[in-house]
Amino acid sequence: MKINDALEAYLIQITINEPKSQNTIEAYTRDIKDYLAYLKDNNINDIENVNYDIINNYITLIKDQYATSTLARKANAIRTFHQFISFKYDMHDPSSNIEVHKSEKQLPIFCTLQEIEQIMNYFDDSPKGILNHALLEIIYGCGLRVSEVCDLTLSQVDLETKILRVLGKGQKERIVPIPEVTAAILKKYLVVVRPIYSKNKVNYFFINPKGNHIRTEYIESMLKYVLSQVDINKKITPHKLRHTYATHLLENGCDLRSIQELLGHADISTTQIYTHVEKKRLFENYDRFHPKEMKGNKK
Repeated sequence: MKINDALEAYLIQITINEPKSQNTIEAYTRDIKDYLAYLKDNNINDIENVNYDIINNYITLIKDQYATSTLARKANAIRTFHQFISFKYDMHDPSSNIEVHKSEKQLPIFCTLQEIEQIMNYFDDSPKGILNHALLEIIYGCGLRVSEVCDLTLSQVDLETKILRVLGKGQKERIVPIPEVTAAILKKYLVVVRPIYSKNKVNYFFINPKGNHIRTEYIESMLKYVLSQVDINKKITPHKLRHTYATHLLENGCDLRSIQELLGHADISTTQIYTHVEKKRLFENYDRFHPKEMKGNKK
């Protein structure tokens, strides 16, 4: 079976026949296209000529380019691709023994308050500056996923009541309050910039200068550029601004259950990665309030 035919059949499967999210579909499509490009570069044009060693060599080749979690997703995309093709067309599955394990969860990288101020103070009052400021402000100020920001519609943003109705994973809706500072920047974008950009009458809240849907790749590259301009060397991504939102809430006394609701985590175990902040505060409070420690400090 030719590679292009296999790809076409697989894309139909994951976009029409399987209930995968749009983000998963896009990620798996990119992963499989990269993998098939590797096969073609090695003069493999028929799926039946793929074996375990070829797949393993590809995983080995790219393993230093990605985080373990991303590599695990790519391996899973390859497995599901071959599993589907082998089942549908009665072929041998060369991917059955391919495994990439996710590493243990690491503490999330996040910005200090000073670094957040550096990022947000970078923008000027040009239309593009206001748009970019609003995009990063809503991620940090409301803890949204970058995909959720891109998919926000006008009806989901109520700047009068300062409430967002966010559609998260699995189309589950959650209510998120908008801080005063964030609301002010969003209003400036909505009143000043959006009317200039609005050419196609799209319903998305954020649109680019051509009046089209903002893409996640735009936000990622824009943030990377801003970080280089303000001399912040941490590997900060839009998702790490979301981590920063959660961390700053926890540092200021918000409980994990509330943060779980605000982030849209289905399981509290996902939110518990932030307990490093609670532990830090626990020890600080012990030093401040335990009678023996207080006596020692007075001495």
